[in-house]
Amino acid sequence: MKNKSGIIGIILLVAIIGILIYFFFFRGNNTTEQSEYTPSRVATNTTVSNNGNQNQNTSTQNNLANNTNTINEKETKKKTKTKVSSFSTPIVDDNKNRINNIKITCSRISDTTIKAHEEFSFCDVVGQPSSDDGYKEAHAFVDGELVNAIGGGNCQVSTTIYNAAKAIDGVEITERHEHEKEVGYIEKGKDATVAYDYLDLKFENHNDYDLQLDAYIKNDKVCVDIYKVV
Repeated sequence: MKNKSGIIGIILLVAIIGILIYFFFFRGNNTTEQSEYTPSRVATNTTVSNNGNQNQNTSTQNNLANNTNTINEKETKKKTKTKVSSFSTPIVDDNKNRINNIKITCSRISDTTIKAHEEFSFCDVVGQPSSDDGYKEAHAFVDGELVNAIGGGNCQVSTTIYNAAKAIDGVEITERHEHEKEVGYIEKGKDATVAYDYLDLKFENHNDYDLQLDAYIKNDKVCVDIYKVV
């Protein structure tokens, strides 16, 4: 019995020693491996994150640079205006309705651009005078007779435009009509009468640059300025 107990004790001792060896050597190595690779994974992830931030910052800087270049290009391409002609005619009939009509027509003419090699048409720009648009009856020549007509006063605006336009090199008057009788705001032969869809004032811009019109009333005169736009 003593021998058997001794053998059992030896077996238990060997088993305990085996278990201790297993925990110290095998489990200890696995833990070391985990601790070695874990920092590496963290470092790798950190590197990716930093690269991502760098790429994002680079992209933002590129976008800002592109936006700045676009703004600079727009500023560079901004067109300039230079006055190339100006003409005015005195208001000799200060009838309120006539002044009203002239103001409406000037507002429609102003900022009109005649592009290079294109044609200007007074009737196309102003349209047919109508009471719905605010035009009123005022003195106008119709078939040589002085009558009241919706839009009376328009001919003084067209006459002023005509004289300003014909003074510009590269502008060709393609349609223009005189009144049958002399008008009070300009010498005979220098006027340009208009009647919608019947008599028009037209001119072509043969230049390689645009022209822009500005029409207004100032100091009891109808004024027209024409600008070169480049």
